[in-house]
Amino acid sequence: MPAKSKAQQKAAGAALAAKRGDIGKGELKGASKSMETSMSEAELRKMASTHRKGKPEHAAKS
Repeated sequence: MPAKSKAQQKAAGAALAAKRGDIGKGELKGASKSMETSMSEAELRKMASTHRKGKPEHAAKS
């Protein structure tokens, strides 16, 4: 699933870095912390690779 906002894409990137061991899991906060535990590396990679151009900073609440 592609990211719906810039913030979601950034959080997925941080969670992916922690899952790969590039950064410590203790450095994660908020959404990225829950994404790291609940999503697979493939899901995070797909969400983090979403292009940011044209995306809102934050997704609208539904």
